[in-house]
Amino acid sequence: MSSLNDCNDADNMVLVEEGASSRTIILNRPNVLNALLTPMGVRMTKLYESWEKDSRVGFVVIKGNGRSFCAGGDVVTLYRLLSEGRVEECKECFRTFYSLMYRLNTYLKPHVAIMNGITMGGGAGLSVHGSFCIATEKTVFAIPEVLIGSHPDAGASYYLSHLPGHLGEYLGLTGGRLSGEELLACGFATHYIPSARLPLIEEQLRTLAVHDFSAMETFLAKHSEHVYPNENSILHRVETLNKCFGHDTVEEIIGALESEVAETNDEWCISTLKKLREAPPLSLKISLKSIQKARFETLEECLKREYRMSMRMISRQISNDFCEGVRTRLVEKSFAPKWDPPCLEQVTEEMVNAYFERISVDEPELELPNKLRKASHANV
Repeated sequence: MSSLNDCNDADNMVLVEEGASSRTIILNRPNVLNALLTPMGVRMTKLYESWEKDSRVGFVVIKGNGRSFCAGGDVVTLYRLLSEGRVEECKECFRTFYSLMYRLNTYLKPHVAIMNGITMGGGAGLSVHGSFCIATEKTVFAIPEVLIGSHPDAGASYYLSHLPGHLGEYLGLTGGRLSGEELLACGFATHYIPSARLPLIEEQLRTLAVHDFSAMETFLAKHSEHVYPNENSILHRVETLNKCFGHDTVEEIIGALESEVAETNDEWCISTLKKLREAPPLSLKISLKSIQKARFETLEECLKREYRMSMRMISRQISNDFCEGVRTRLVEKSFAPKWDPPCLEQVTEEMVNAYFERISVDEPELELPNKLRKASHANV
């Protein structure tokens, strides 16, 4: 397998279109739902940095080629690298994309993400961290990392913790999906435009001469529709969701869901319980703690903490759940992972706390760009 960092095809995986005062990034790995590789992150970082300094560039648009905006990081590639002992290349991947998320959140020019299709994991970060997010009827949004033995990262703990009530805990622990209408309702999407109208919008963006946030808001608002979640939406279950997921521990969350099932035999509670019971116990516990801590942290603090967690994860010192999850769910597709530890009772407090500490004093911390800049334009 070629190196994650030696790929010379980044120009083809990240295409660029120039408009009157716009630059458009097109993620171009449609056969793998535009999953992200390190060279793509390196190329995007260079582009964003140069465009921010270029007075001819008024705003940036990002979209995906095919039926996906972006399904997140290419975890299968990370799994194969880890299997070959190439840990440093995996570290570089996390550093590259976590730093990119911070750059997007502090970007000094309008940034428009067109979330038309699958938008998951790191792909969610590429959109939500920017200033404007367009959802459509084709948008499928999720943070499913916990299901493969990982945790909500790339700033996900930060923006999940800012959702109303305990919706963030639900999404982060179950990998639950949101539609475009739901994204608009909960604030992740700033605008909603039917996909059939996107070609016209994109054409107008190419000719638009805009250099400030208010002018971009005015333009998008003219084309945005007011839509509402359907009757089956999770957003109509806020009372039950908050009652079940507003607890301090995973055990208490499961206990609350079990009580609801005993009283009501509610199908949503039954399916949610099933998801939690199939998820890796250690990932559930570190993910819940991560989201809870994020409520009192800045994005910069969240990204640095998530980086520590990811370094612990790929070190496999405590658990091999990440490789086990990717292998069984995405590579072999046997869907019969053997989690370690196998049950919540065997996940100790020491195990969980270790994910929030440095692996060693020799392990560098995450360094983020533009430390003096503040996130003043992001959605969350």
